[in-house]
Formats: sequence, C-alpha cells, structure tokens
Amino acid sequence: MPDNELLAAVQEALAGVVDPEIKRPITELGMVESVTVDADDVVSVTVLLTIPGCPMKSTIEHDVTAAVTSVPGVCGINLTLGAMSDEQRAEMKRQLRGGIAERAIPFADANNLTQVILVASGKGGVGKSSVTVNLAMALAEQGKSVGVLDADIYGHSIPQMLGVADATPTSLDGMILPVPTMGMKVISMGMLKASRDQVIAWRGPILDRALHQLLSDVFWGDLDFLLLDLPPGTGDVALSLGQKLPNAEVLVVTTPQQAAAEVAERAGTMASMLEQKVIGVVENMSYLDVECPHCDSTHRVDVFGSGGGAEVANTLTTRLGYDIPLLAEVPLDPAVRIGGDDGFPVVVADAAKPAARALAGLAHTLTARKRSLAGRSLNLTPVG
Repeated sequence: MPDNELLAAVQEALAGVVDPEIKRPITELGMVESVTVDADDVVSVTVLLTIPGCPMKSTIEHDVTAAVTSVPGVCGINLTLGAMSDEQRAEMKRQLRGGIAERAIPFADANNLTQVILVASGKGGVGKSSVTVNLAMALAEQGKSVGVLDADIYGHSIPQMLGVADATPTSLDGMILPVPTMGMKVISMGMLKASRDQVIAWRGPILDRALHQLLSDVFWGDLDFLLLDLPPGTGDVALSLGQKLPNAEVLVVTTPQQAAAEVAERAGTMASMLEQKVIGVVENMSYLDVECPHCDSTHRVDVFGSGGGAEVANTLTTRLGYDIPLLAEVPLDPAVRIGGDDGFPVVVADAAKPAARALAGLAHTLTARKRSLAGRSLNLTPVG
C-alpha cells in the first residue's frame, strides 16, 4: 500500500478512538498531534492527553495501539503520549461548550432537549436514592444517554450505590468531567471532597454556588436524561434548583404509610410553587412478598401499610390542577439494599426480581410518554 494511502487508513482508524471520559473521537478533540509513516511502514503517533497524569492514560494508550495496529500494512507503532498546552485545552473547552458561556447552565435553556428529572421526597428513609440509581440504570439499559447528579450535598450516597465511591472526576481548567460508570455519567459533591469522611456543612450562598458548579462546570455532553437526587424536604437545595432549572420535572417518591404520604405531598407542592411540573409519584417499599410455609404460595404483606402513593397522587392532582399518576409501586426487597451496598443496582444485578421489574417498567413509562405543557412555565409575559 502506498505511504499516503496507509497514512489515510491510519488516520481513519484513529478517528474511531473515543476519549473514555468526554465520549468524543480523539481526532475531533485535537488530541492527535501528529501521525507519520516511515519507509518500513512503522507508524509514529503523538497523542496529547487532556491533562498530565490523566487517569484514562492506559485506556487511551491501549485503544490507540489497537486501532493503529489493526490497519492492514502497518508493521509497528511508536506511540508518544504528551499533554495539551493551556491554549489547546482552552480551545477544546470552547469547542465542547459549543459557544455557550462558561458559567451558563445548558439545561436551563428552553431549547435544551435533555429531560431533567428531580427525584424528590418529603422525608428521608423512603429509598429516594435507590429509586434514582435504579431508574437511571434502567434508562441506560434501554440505550438512553443518562447523567446522574447527586444533589444531596450532605447525604451523598449515589457514588457508593453505583460503585464509584473512590472515583475522582478529572478537572480540565475549571471544567469537570463526570465519572463514567455502567454506561452512565455521574457526579457528586462526595467525589470532590478531599476525603470520604470529610463533613460538608454549607448553607445559603455557598451551597448555591456548589450546585451551580455541578450544573455549569461539568461537561455532560448530549444527554437524553439527567436525573438529580435531591435531599429530602423542601429546603435550600430545592429552592436553588427551582431557580436554576425552571424546565425540570419532578418525580415524587414516598412509602405507603400515612405519615410519609402527607410529607411527600409537600415536596410536590413545593415543585409547583417553583413552576416545575410534577410528572408522577413512585411508591417505594410498597409491600413484601412472603413465601408461606403452610401452603407453598406467596402472600403479599403490607409492611408499611398501603395506599400512600395513590393518596399522594390524588391529592397533588387535585391541588395542582393536572393529572399526576402513580407511576410505580416498588416492592420491598433485600436485593435492592444489597445492590446499593455492592454498587451494582438490582435492575442489572437481578433483573428478574419484582422490584427490578417495577423500576424497569418506570423507565419504560418515562421514555414512552409525550411531554406535556401542563403544569410547566412557558416563559411568556402577558401584555396589555
């Protein structure tokens, strides 16, 4: 093969190498500084990593080597790994942001196509984070591009539940790259702490700036869904996100008992006050299936009572003036807890479990629905 044809084939192969964090071809990102072919058909490639000591260095080295050596006619490769200059990183950031101002929140744009869902609850202990990670995983299993933002600044449990508790996001001159895991992108304030046991005790402006950074300085790329795990209640985070994400929709999680249902209604009402649409209610830990030793059949046991989810849905429908359905009843199952502890959500660890099927069904419902304007702000101002 002539040298110019071999060079073109090598360049085409390199265009198929994707940066494992940014999810774009390395040629598109300007990471391939030079490619040459010598008289012995040995290819010399210089690849510039985004930062010195890039955590994905070995992956990029392996992928580039595999791509180049797979080209017919190549007799060897000399791979040099360098690092981008400040100017090159700035240019890449400009390209990735697509001209959007650096501090802008892309999901706040009315034309943004990402479905932003805030997973909220009135109180803690209802399994909101478990619902978030399993719903995200189920959406990813359906081929959707999914991001998960752990907005529970104080009680960040998402990294543990997704098996990335010790992961550290890559920082690129002020831009943060979310941690890739199981086909999703994840970011949490817990990943940005100096140590896992460090306590975060923020209020007001500091908390608001942290949330803005997680939304504006993180390069999410093109997402079908962004799920935010909110802290329980109706405090600072809910208020702040209501202002920053006016087009977000809210999924309310509750449990069957009366006390939890009454508090969950407040979370839905809070969303309406912030002009965010409530898309539905999830009743978690709805019941327990128990195998009877006497009749060899399975009986449903309402451990925490019954009807709370339906009550929340009916109350919010009346209060907010549009239909808010009960989207799922997720049974109580130790496999959900085990999956969270092991960092491997039940929807993939044991998809046959009733809880996994209920959560996968919730994902199917969300992907199949047609987005309505009911309950959403149209950003219009009446004129006389």
